Amino acid sequence: MTKLTFYTNPQSRGRIAHWMLEEIAEPYETVWLDYATTMRAPEYIAVNPMGKVPALQHGTALVTETAAICAYLADRFPEKNLIPPANDPARAAYFRWLFFAAGPLEQAVTAKSLGWQIPEGKYAFVGFGSYEKTIDTLEQALANTTYLCGEQFTAADVYVGSHLGWGMLFGTIEKYPVFEAYVARLYARPAYLQANRLNEEKLKQP
Repeated sequence: MTKLTFYTNPQSRGRIAHWMLEEIAEPYETVWLDYATTMRAPEYIAVNPMGKVPALQHGTALVTETAAICAYLADRFPEKNLIPPANDPARAAYFRWLFFAAGPLEQAVTAKSLGWQIPEGKYAFVGFGSYEKTIDTLEQALANTTYLCGEQFTAADVYVGSHLGWGMLFGTIEKYPVFEAYVARLYARPAYLQANRLNEEKLKQP
């Protein structure tokens, strides 16, 4: 069996990829890194020159960026049913919302958090247009569905749900009832609970 090696830190976006690894339920090794030391060491810079986590090594394959890791694992292990089949129309929604969260949603939330002001008449220059339109679009997508792809839970839910959960926790995304109900469903999953437990235990260690 090809080895999965996961590089992460419990206070990072690595938690999203960690959840995804628990969803696929395949053996993996976790390499915990520290921001000030091991993440800057030559050994890890050889893995990710950006010097950031997460990263995933799978045999000779190397994947960085959280959304890419989630997408890679879903595609690499299709028997886990975390991506709609190629001939299923739901696959379009899967890609749409996965990339929506990696692009417009993260940009919009970052801009709001840092107080960036888009000049009047310049909204077309940024990928998200406006924070309000981005959030309203996602609210509409989740209004009448269990998951982003209907009744099938996918890697898109891992990624989008994590962004919504963190955003509501830290006050960068409003607690719309639709968002709260959606995240509550996701956070009740055994894989999420296991990944969260592992990260919280690591935080308690010296």
